[in-house]
Amino acid sequence: MVKIAIIGAGSAAWSSRILVDLILTPSLYGSEVALMDINEDRLNLIYGFSVRYAREYGANIRFTKTMDRREAIRDADFVVNVALAKGHGFYGRLIEISEAHGYYRGINSVEWNMVLDYYTILGYYQFKLALDIARDIEELSPGAWLIQIANPVFEATTLVSRETKVKTIGLCHGHLDYVNLVKTLGLNPEDVDVEMIGFNHVIWLTKFKYRGEDAYPLIDEWIAGKAEEYWREWRKSQWNPFDIQMSPAAVDMYRVYGLFPIGDTVRGGTWKYHWNFETKQYWYGPLGGPDSEIGRGIYLAFLDMGLATLREALADPSKPLANTVPPVMSGETLVPLIDSMVNDKPGTYQVNVLNGDSIPGIPSDVAVEMPVIVDGRGVHRLSFNQLPPRIMKYVMILRLMRAEWALQAFKEGGRDSLFEWLIIDPRTKSTSQVNNVIDAVLKAPGNEEMARHFS
Repeated sequence: MVKIAIIGAGSAAWSSRILVDLILTPSLYGSEVALMDINEDRLNLIYGFSVRYAREYGANIRFTKTMDRREAIRDADFVVNVALAKGHGFYGRLIEISEAHGYYRGINSVEWNMVLDYYTILGYYQFKLALDIARDIEELSPGAWLIQIANPVFEATTLVSRETKVKTIGLCHGHLDYVNLVKTLGLNPEDVDVEMIGFNHVIWLTKFKYRGEDAYPLIDEWIAGKAEEYWREWRKSQWNPFDIQMSPAAVDMYRVYGLFPIGDTVRGGTWKYHWNFETKQYWYGPLGGPDSEIGRGIYLAFLDMGLATLREALADPSKPLANTVPPVMSGETLVPLIDSMVNDKPGTYQVNVLNGDSIPGIPSDVAVEMPVIVDGRGVHRLSFNQLPPRIMKYVMILRLMRAEWALQAFKEGGRDSLFEWLIIDPRTKSTSQVNNVIDAVLKAPGNEEMARHFS
């Protein structure tokens, strides 16, 4: 039916779940899935998994593999970008260099952007890759949709939408954390009506109804009567650094800004939540959240474990792969969204697209995260009320400014871009500190291209 190209398919822990979703969707049978990655070992791993799982399940999907991005994109109907240029290890080294110069958890993050997988001022390679993919689409499959899943979704979706004619959607699963809120309150998710809008990783619960009634009072009751007990048990048993939706940080943001933060929004906030590891532990639990030195290590270990599990499963042909990855939909929206477009099945999805006139107070050419209607004719924006003034003034405008600075730095280059980014950082103690960390980052092995860009 259609051709779906996945760029960065060797991200096997993520790809395996999405590919199983495809295999479990008969309305997309007959399609080709072109798997592309520059890491041949990982590419072969996910290709072998896909072919065998489809065979075991009896799914009529043709899988191909290639290390040539243009070959994968040629004649595609959908191009899914999940690639991290340079890999986690490269950005880990830049964090270590930054910390050696007094910038805890790196120089990428300032104000409402503490999420470590959200590459901003040091997003040169990610921005370049996203634009290169989009320009390949313009040449080789001009009618295709680009689905941007690799971070930074906010900046990358904005950049590609501004600079190219490619139809672009950004996807993130962070909004699904509202279910953790609902379950903690003891509510049935099927009886809940929610709305979340903002920027990717900065979204707010603007509507929360339970059986037709405003459910925000239920949050207030939980905070007043149950939060402290919940946190005592949570601190004893927390094993997942991403388990922070109902953390003290989330509740504090609600008290300060007036709406409940959802998903990765909780990982952000001001430096109030992030000064050091002990501060992170207070707000995010004993692991310090997913962006602490401990939490980040656990996350990367999870990724390695996922790869090892797939390898082990593939090495034993006597056991069905379903024993390792059960044949149930993952809950990710990528495959259902594609299905809605291909088979004209109208559905509501949380996506990132240029704002247009949807959210008042945000420029039309900036990507926002919000619910939209998707069908065979594409994406149909909805209209929303403006976010509360306190959130707009203290959060959204600051976050938008950082995004615009990062995109300007990518487009124009020059050392001044990095200097101006850091000179207002509250961790900065002197001009020499700024210059020294810039020098060290740009001299990092493997960073020669970005060094020329910012020279």
